[in-house]
Amino acid sequence: MSKEFAIITAGGKGTRMDSEVPKQFMDLNGLPVIMHAIRAFTSFSPDINIILVLPKDGMDEWDHILKMYPLDIEFNLCTGGETRFDSVKNGLELVEGNGLVAIHDAVRPLISKKLIADCFLAASTEGNAIPVIPVQDSMRELSGEHCRPARREAFRLVQTPQVFDIALIKKAYEQGYRSSFTDDATVVEALGARINLVEGEKKNIKITTREDLLIAKALL
Repeated sequence: MSKEFAIITAGGKGTRMDSEVPKQFMDLNGLPVIMHAIRAFTSFSPDINIILVLPKDGMDEWDHILKMYPLDIEFNLCTGGETRFDSVKNGLELVEGNGLVAIHDAVRPLISKKLIADCFLAASTEGNAIPVIPVQDSMRELSGEHCRPARREAFRLVQTPQVFDIALIKKAYEQGYRSSFTDDATVVEALGARINLVEGEKKNIKITTREDLLIAKALL
C-alpha cells in the first residue's frame, strides 16, 4: 500500500531577522510559523506521515513550543545537517515503503491545502511535481560589468512543497552533494529525470526577513 509523507525542513536560524529566535519558531498571528506549515499538511490528509527536521540547537525551543501548542498527531523528528541537502537526506532515512513524499520549507507557512493536493496529484502520475510562479517584474541578466534584458516569460520562481516518488528521491539522494543542488528538484534532475511543473501560489511566500513576516501576517 502506498503512503504519503511530508518532510518539513526547519534548519534556519533567523540571521536575516536579527533575532535570537529561529524564524521557523517566530510568532505568526498567535502560532509559531512551523505550526502553520504542519497544520496545512494535516488538513490535506490527517493520515499523512509528518517528519520534522530541526537544528540540533533548536530541540529545546521545540519542546517548549510543544508544551504551549500540543500536537494531536503523531510525527517523527530528526536533526538537520550542515546543509539543506544533508537535512533532507536525514529526513528521508525515516521514510519507508512505497508512495510519495513532499519536501517543504517550514518557513512557507501559507501553503494551501489545494496546492498540496495539486502537487501530490501531479506527482502520482508524473513521478514528481514542483510548484512555480511566473516572474512579474522586468529582468536584466548581468555579465561582468555589462547587463542585458532577459525574457521573463522564460523564467519561473520555484516554491515548495516539492513532491516525489519515494524510490526516485531516495535514489537521487544517494549522490554526493554538489553546489549546484539548490533544491530537491535539482538533485533529482541530476539523475536525468524530467522535472514536472505545477502552478504555485503567490501567497506561498518564504519568510526570510521581518518584512516577509509582516506580509504573511497581513495575508492571514
